[in-house]
Amino acid sequence: MESQSRVTTALTSQVGRKILTGVTGVLLVFFVIGHLLGNLQLLDPDPNLFNSYGKKLHDFGLLLYIVEVALALLILIHAVIGISIFAKKLKARKGGYKGVGVKEGGMGKQSLASRTMIITGVVLLIFLVVHILQFRFGPAADMMIDGEKALDLHGLVMSTFANIWWVLFYVGVMLLIGFHLRHGIWSMLQSLGMMKPRWSKGIHGAALVIGLLLAVGFLLLPVIIYLRQA
Repeated sequence: MESQSRVTTALTSQVGRKILTGVTGVLLVFFVIGHLLGNLQLLDPDPNLFNSYGKKLHDFGLLLYIVEVALALLILIHAVIGISIFAKKLKARKGGYKGVGVKEGGMGKQSLASRTMIITGVVLLIFLVVHILQFRFGPAADMMIDGEKALDLHGLVMSTFANIWWVLFYVGVMLLIGFHLRHGIWSMLQSLGMMKPRWSKGIHGAALVIGLLLAVGFLLLPVIIYLRQA
């Protein structure tokens, strides 16, 4: 009972919540990387490549649903804790805190990416709902692959990004993802106690590169798909 109380206290404390945010953040970054690698198959001229990839995922059946629920909970936990940390910081600022804190790479004023984390986070949460409704539960046509029924997810993506407004929407959100990851990767490593003074500049640079590569990788997909159909 005492050990359970200690765990509960740790998870509800400011430090404990930061650690939990860091852990969930690491897992989500790995998911985003994997998601991008899978989506890069959309650039192949053969539509069956991406559709076969989607079919393999759907063939996992119940396991896929379990993973999706776990991922949804992961995102929800990350978002709720992030909002609660922001609310506590906001309350502290009203009590005399003037916006000076730990900077990426040293002490000083916070960066634009860190100051807008709550904004980019909320926008990305809304985007996820739109994205899931659009592609996970979207109106994909049925097709056959090797004699087996499958969904034409490739066709759904192509028709979506034939619309310039959807392309602009996704490009804008992907830029926000870059901002969010730019500070988020640095922050989660700090929360997990991995930010040593001698590593600070290197980790700051790595966070910038990873955030940039992921943002550019995701935003180029709709742009290339649109240009190919124009």
